[in-house]
Amino acid sequence: MIPYRQVHLDFHTSEHITDIGTKFDKKQFQAALKTGHVNSVTIFAKCHHGWSYYPTEVNKIHPHLSFDFLGEQLKACKEIGVKSPIYLSAGFDERMAVKHGDWIIRKPDEKCSDTDSFMEPGYHRMCYNTPYLDKLLAELEEVMKRYQPDGIFLDISAVTPCVCGRCRQDIIKRGKDFRDKAAVMEQAELVFQNYTEQVEKIIKKYNSTCTIFHNGGHITRGRRDLAKRNSHLELESLPTGGWGYDHFPMSASYVKNLGMEYLGMTGKFHTTWGEFGGYKHPNALRYEAGLSLAFGAKCSIGDQLHPDGRMNCKTYELIGAAYKEVEKKESWCYESIPISDVGVLSQEAMLYGNSTRDTVFYGDEGASRVLQQGHYLYSLIDAEEEFEKYKVLILPDTIRFNPGLEKRIKAYLQAGGKVLLSGTSGLKENEDIFAVSTGAVFQGENPFVPSYYIGEEGEAEVIYEQGYRICPDTGEILGEAQNPYFNRNVLHFSSHQHSPNKKESTFPAVTSTENVIYIGWNIFAEYGKIGSLQAKKLITKCVDMLLGEDKTGEVSLPDRGIFTLTKQEKERRYVAHFLFAHTTVRGRFLMSGQEKQVEAIEDIVPLYNIKGNLRIKEKVKRLYLAPQMEEIPFMEKEGKIFYRIPQMECHQMVVADYE
Repeated sequence: MIPYRQVHLDFHTSEHITDIGTKFDKKQFQAALKTGHVNSVTIFAKCHHGWSYYPTEVNKIHPHLSFDFLGEQLKACKEIGVKSPIYLSAGFDERMAVKHGDWIIRKPDEKCSDTDSFMEPGYHRMCYNTPYLDKLLAELEEVMKRYQPDGIFLDISAVTPCVCGRCRQDIIKRGKDFRDKAAVMEQAELVFQNYTEQVEKIIKKYNSTCTIFHNGGHITRGRRDLAKRNSHLELESLPTGGWGYDHFPMSASYVKNLGMEYLGMTGKFHTTWGEFGGYKHPNALRYEAGLSLAFGAKCSIGDQLHPDGRMNCKTYELIGAAYKEVEKKESWCYESIPISDVGVLSQEAMLYGNSTRDTVFYGDEGASRVLQQGHYLYSLIDAEEEFEKYKVLILPDTIRFNPGLEKRIKAYLQAGGKVLLSGTSGLKENEDIFAVSTGAVFQGENPFVPSYYIGEEGEAEVIYEQGYRICPDTGEILGEAQNPYFNRNVLHFSSHQHSPNKKESTFPAVTSTENVIYIGWNIFAEYGKIGSLQAKKLITKCVDMLLGEDKTGEVSLPDRGIFTLTKQEKERRYVAHFLFAHTTVRGRFLMSGQEKQVEAIEDIVPLYNIKGNLRIKEKVKRLYLAPQMEEIPFMEKEGKIFYRIPQMECHQMVVADYE
């Protein structure tokens, strides 16, 4: 089992900085880890600059390091029982990039990956289809043989398209054209597969239990094959560093069903990696650690060690504020099973190309946000998941049915499942015909954009995303729409944005059958892009109709609150997680030419009299707050357990022991 309280200790250090490790003190290093309640720290063997931090025979030690810095840190960790995976920069090696320009990943325009050229500061990604891989594998083998580590963390490792000379030659040898994106991606997949196989072979040669993680900055939904090349998963998600506070829940909502251990990786920085002298508020780390626990993850906090090797005491006091709480809560998190009522068939999983953490799937974002803010128990899923685990399936906006998916959805509906479709979801793969009964006939795109949903009070509510026309046949009409007077263009426009609704243009927009509801807009993208209240209300209305009274859990949290539910079968208990904090956008910063948003947490506001209920099949014998061990009264009524939390602050667990 991987530890709960980890630190990722960055040490990317230029050759132009001297006195490397000269202030390292074993006792001070150990004291900092103890202050931080840390039980695992990832330590550097080689950094992005390409320098090693131990006496090496296959690479170059940092020119201003005079001792085995890696070895001394490993010894210090072992003495106090702290695990210490070893970090190797795999995709970046700037020393080799400068020396061997032909080993660099090249884009079709011949620019380098990550940093376009050598006329600006930054790293250049290396191609694993060059002799660089032999060098990297030699470094890995040396580290394994010499140090026998607990784990290996290989950074900047993902399927990355490349048209360097060697990759072009390989593509041609297979009878393909390197101008074809599909051929380039096929090459990238083959290169990455060979790299991961070679890495695993070396690691297992020396330590069969050593953990392995290839960090590409994103866990691609729908690519279980890539996920399984790791022993566990680390979900890199620094809220202040441009990811925001919605990113981790969306990523974890997919990963939690893969049957793998995983951790949430945040940072102590005010912005992101590479920051010295930046600190977020302790309350932010407390919340982020609680968020990891709530989604079934272990915790990792990123730090960056000063080149002189002395640990920053302020940083570990900050980390300790979060990890002392995690330490008290761990026993309610071991081997937990996530409970979900709703499964969202992910756009990324069904439509992926070569997605990265910067690829945006607005349907996934909209679905995740609206379900999270509505406090539904949900998962993002792929086509390999068992649909029958979920009471309701949501297919957001763009999920057409191939024959295999059509067969599975029909079987799911036949067994009593419920489905929410929107946009072009539910249409046949190559025909504009619904593959399942929605109670309507699909008629194509609405030529008017935006259009208007007629809300429950009869008022027109604008929807900016593409709408679709339908003709009801056997279904019930749940909602109607209206068009604007005209689309805005150079020949006619009105006001600052768009023309108002034309009341005489009413037509059906939302239909239902016994177990299917169809919404005639890309409604999830609408919420993912602009978060409009009318989109949220329409979605939640439909989800509530499909779920009915069959919700496993309900709570009275504000919309920024988080609610999850897990089950520990060995301990015979359910654990409900409640989180709440106000997040604020504090500004923006530039990193690698990209503007990033700083979303921060400072104040934690307590909540009072939070109401909740659970509908579970087991007989509850005791309900209490954890880790306080304070029992709370509950009432059984109509198959539900009703309870109230008198007060909560940041992260609270409610535990239901059953017979």
